[in-house]
Amino acid sequence: MPGLFITLEGGDGAGKTTQSKLLVEWLQAAGHTVVVTREPGGTDLGVELREIVLHRRGAMEPRAEALIYAADRAHHIATVVRPALERGDIVVQDRYIDSSEAYQGAGRVLGAEEVRELSLWAAQGLMPDVTVLLDLDPTDGRKRLDSARTRYDRLEAEKHDFHTRVRQAFLERAAKEPERILVMDAAGDMSEIAAAIRERIQNHLPHPA
Repeated sequence: MPGLFITLEGGDGAGKTTQSKLLVEWLQAAGHTVVVTREPGGTDLGVELREIVLHRRGAMEPRAEALIYAADRAHHIATVVRPALERGDIVVQDRYIDSSEAYQGAGRVLGAEEVRELSLWAAQGLMPDVTVLLDLDPTDGRKRLDSARTRYDRLEAEKHDFHTRVRQAFLERAAKEPERILVMDAAGDMSEIAAAIRERIQNHLPHPA
């Protein structure tokens, strides 16, 4: 496909929203058409599924949680991401398959490879061209969240051990795919992180329309 698929990953509070905004502004200033989206919640159906999986009160069986994420992904990729890439657009997305592997595979202890296979099936095998992993100690991430909000979703509210497993899973995946995944210290300077991201994706960029 002629477009470019960029995903941002990392633990809660790592700064994905900030870096996504800076990246999108830079791409648009260079004349690129950019589709900004997220998982879960990148479609009308996804908004409903996001509310269920992140804010529903009461217990949820981990396999049910993983399947809801997969359902959101199947619809989102088919209706938003693939069409954008086929048009030649750049897609900048907050979370994707690596998050499912980390949060449900490792955090929920469902098995990283099993969850990854489910996610790839849902997405019909589509993988990002570039993934930016913003790595941050879970303790620091919680401090950032504490200063920014009063309400936590179901995953943010999990205990430290859960988020430690998530972080480790992200780093393990990055070690397996260094050609795709750029690991950045999310505790570093915001502008320096943004510059490193731009440098990494520069050679991947399609010609502006």
